[in-house]
Amino acid sequence: MLEWIIRRSVANRFLVLMGVVFLVIAGIWSIRSTPVDALPDLSDVQVIIKTTYPGQAPQLVENQVTYPITTTMLSVPGAKTVRGFSAFGDSYVYVIFEDNTDLYWARSRVLEYLNQVQNQLPKGAVASIGPDATGVGWVFEYALVDKTGKHNLAELRSLQDWFLKYELKALPNVSEVATVGGVVKSYQILVDPLKLSQFSVTLPEIKQAVEMANQEAGGSSIEIAEAEYMVRASGYLQIY
Repeated sequence: MLEWIIRRSVANRFLVLMGVVFLVIAGIWSIRSTPVDALPDLSDVQVIIKTTYPGQAPQLVENQVTYPITTTMLSVPGAKTVRGFSAFGDSYVYVIFEDNTDLYWARSRVLEYLNQVQNQLPKGAVASIGPDATGVGWVFEYALVDKTGKHNLAELRSLQDWFLKYELKALPNVSEVATVGGVVKSYQILVDPLKLSQFSVTLPEIKQAVEMANQEAGGSSIEIAEAEYMVRASGYLQIY
């Protein structure tokens, strides 16, 4: 067999030469056109659903949030695996699709089924899908440090959340900027249980009173000297 191949190659030198030239050209073209990725994305096509249910125990989150979302996502077309995890105040559901599934098609299908299950979730539970990024998409991490000591952790966190975060999200190919650490600015009301019992006031009533007092009201407009002025009552809590 080998001798026959050699004889045919010698007898058809021109065809052999053309074949070698063709293979060389094809090899050079393949090297130039083949994409090279230092960190290839080998992860599954998945969509993450995060639901926040503040202040609730993991068992309650599992029964009232994770379970209905998980069972609904089992019907999503192309989904091969659905995993749910419950934590204190948070629920995570991972919907994994078949290979070669378009990520944005998968996200639209998950969002469609998530809208169907919204009415089954308890009041106060807020569900949303994660960004269109994979597990190997975390490419840069930085720390916001004030070496002068003039700003505390709450001020640094506010600077990150309200300024730096949006500037970085505006960059090309950036899908999400996740903030970790610091102190989120908040207003706290310390309730005295003895005072509640003395005045027969419940915690839901305190919450409702704070919500009703912390809002704005419109007052239409008034005309003075051929000029129109908008009237509003500002009731939001502010610290000057």
